[in-house]
Order: sequence, then C-alpha cells, then structure tokens
Amino acid sequence: MFEDKDIAICVRDVSKVYKLFADEKARLRSFFFPHVPYTEKRAVNDVSFVIHKGESVALFGRNGAGKSTILKMIAGVSTPSQGFVRVNGRVSALLDLSAGFDQEMTGRENIYFRSDVLGIPRKEMALREDEIIDFAELGDYINQPVRTYSSGMRARLGFAINVNVAPDIIIVDEALSVGDQEFREKCNEKIKEILKQDVTFLFVTHSVASAKSFCKRGLVLRNGRLVYDGDIESAVEQYDGLLRLGR
Repeated sequence: MFEDKDIAICVRDVSKVYKLFADEKARLRSFFFPHVPYTEKRAVNDVSFVIHKGESVALFGRNGAGKSTILKMIAGVSTPSQGFVRVNGRVSALLDLSAGFDQEMTGRENIYFRSDVLGIPRKEMALREDEIIDFAELGDYINQPVRTYSSGMRARLGFAINVNVAPDIIIVDEALSVGDQEFREKCNEKIKEILKQDVTFLFVTHSVASAKSFCKRGLVLRNGRLVYDGDIESAVEQYDGLLRLGR
C-alpha cells in the first residue's frame, strides 16, 4: 500500500543482476548443481525515483543502460535482485507488442485472452471490443488465426488492446513506431488523448523530439545508474552529452 496516494510508481534502491552462463547447457545444469560457473551482469544499479499520478516522464539512456530492465520490473515482468518496486493502478505495458498472443486463436479471441492476462473482467472487455477492433484496422483478419498475421499486424492489435483498457499507468518502450506513417500518427494522437485524462506515462525512446512532445520530466541512465532526474529540456541535454562522449 502507498502512504502517499499521489504516487503512481515508486522505485527504491533497485538493482537487477543477471547470471551469465557459458551456454544454455550450463544454465540448465545450474538448476540442479549450485556451483556451475557464471559471471554477473548488473543491469540496474541502486536506482531510486518516484513518479506521481498524472506525470509524463521520459527515460533516456544508450543501449544497455538499463531502461528496458526497469520497465520490465515496473510492469511486473521481472523482479528486482535488490530493493523494491511499487505500482499503484492498472498498468498497460507496451513493451513487445507482438508477443503474448495465442497463435492459434483469432485476433478477436486474443482480445479476451489478453483481458484474462491483464486481469480485466470479460464483461468490461466486451464493452471495449469494437473500439479495439476499429483502432487496430485489421479488417476481416480479426477473425483469422494470429499465426496468419504479419509482425506489424500483431503489433497493431497489441497496441490497440493496451491503449483501450482504461489504464492508470502507460509504459511505452519504443512502441510508437508501429505500422506505417498514418498509423503511427494515429498512435501518437491516441496517447495524447489518454494523457489528457490524468494518466501516468513512462516513455523510453531514443527520439528526443517524441519525448519532448509527450513528457515534461526526464530521467537519464548511464551504465545502470540514474545520473539525472529533472525537467525534460535539461534531461535531453544530459542525454545528448552522453551520446557525444560515447557513454
């Protein structure tokens, strides 16, 4: 439970350490034998920040800085090795939009399959079904097995579901590059529409222009550590500096 009801996301003293094995056989043996050699990779190192309800925050950093790892922990896909993550509200995580579907089910059936995964009552999802289908623009394919979809079609369905379930918190990892230019613009407009409803938004992107258009605050990661937390303009300057220095 949150002591401060205005807090949407609390990340406190969080570290994430991965065990790296020589190969998959070594990884499998480690489940049965505790002394299989491995090296450690600290993807996130003692990171703390708080995001209040209704804030729009961009998370910057070079590849490997720990951005996606933090998003996965906030989304509940992964757990911290140290510290804790607390989330207050329904989370819609736009991470890998084309993942998580049952390939033999139709697109329409997968809408309800996803509702079960998200813990959303099917009666509630039924009220949103037409809006999701209309947004995805899949036409007659909505009644075909997802295995017949292109990766772009799966991503469009994933985006349509996640932005139409009345989330309290939206987490986006470069997901606004879905489909063609017209559909990308449609996605951008949908996010802007949602943000007017006081939804909390955490956005990972390499596009500073996109970040500035959505966010007022920026966090900058370097080698798994949080090195800046402040207004978006200053965060962009910090991020550009890291890029210039190759860090």
